[in-house]
Amino acid sequence: MSAAEILVSGATGRTGGATIDELLKLGKRVRAYVRKDDDRAAALRARGVEIAIGDFTNIDDIRSAMEGIRSAYFLYPLASGIIQGAAYFAQAAKEAGVDAIVNMSQISARRESKSHLAQDHWISERVFDWSGVPTTHLRPTFFADWLAYPHFAKEIRASKKIEFPFGNGRHAPIASDDQGRVIAHILAKPAGHEGKIYTLHGPVEMNQNEIAAAMSEVLGEKIEYAPISISEFERKMTHEYQFPAALTQHLVEVAQDYQVGVFAGVNDVVEKITGTPALSVQAFVEKYRDAYA
Repeated sequence: MSAAEILVSGATGRTGGATIDELLKLGKRVRAYVRKDDDRAAALRARGVEIAIGDFTNIDDIRSAMEGIRSAYFLYPLASGIIQGAAYFAQAAKEAGVDAIVNMSQISARRESKSHLAQDHWISERVFDWSGVPTTHLRPTFFADWLAYPHFAKEIRASKKIEFPFGNGRHAPIASDDQGRVIAHILAKPAGHEGKIYTLHGPVEMNQNEIAAAMSEVLGEKIEYAPISISEFERKMTHEYQFPAALTQHLVEVAQDYQVGVFAGVNDVVEKITGTPALSVQAFVEKYRDAYA
């Protein structure tokens, strides 16, 4: 492995995939860190992306993937183990002489968070800071992609309702496409971003009723916000979606954070870093309207 200069983990996911798309547009040489050499990896390889196989539990795999790399993107799933994964990633980057890391965190990451995963994200940020490898932390609000995730899009299609326990809280939905562009531009030119914490928001802050109205506008049919209780949301995640316990606990606490404004706010970080404004909810739904077909 000698040609690639940028390593992207989570390369077959939403932000990782969007990051690779943008890096290739920028003419960068990319290596994808993936768990399996499957059809998705083959599709990346066909586009000229190098493939490194491994996960975040084996520091030797990560170290091998870091060889020759100048900047690297760390994305850990919403699951237990992120602190170890961050420590391995940071140590491997330090050994390999990597110049910069972009770390995907979350807006609810803080020491006092009642979500175990959000608190672990905050501690992982500190691990990267302690490592001495210059790191940029990204803290996005709720993804616009929530509206198109299979579990939720299926329900929206069937019931014409958005059923979340978010009360009258507000946020500016941020698309993973826009996050990928931010990640790519920082990886390509890290200078000036070292040590920064960027919250990422979409262009317009909305409540769930306004999001439902925006979806209705694009899809040409009435979508309503039908708020549910946090306990009902927890029941659905546990019994209908069969989410892991750690993810359910996180989302229950996140729902309460959302209601008190933790996810609120708006900024133009996406436009400042990439030169292009972030997608609105309407533009996002139009782009992914097949999810509701």
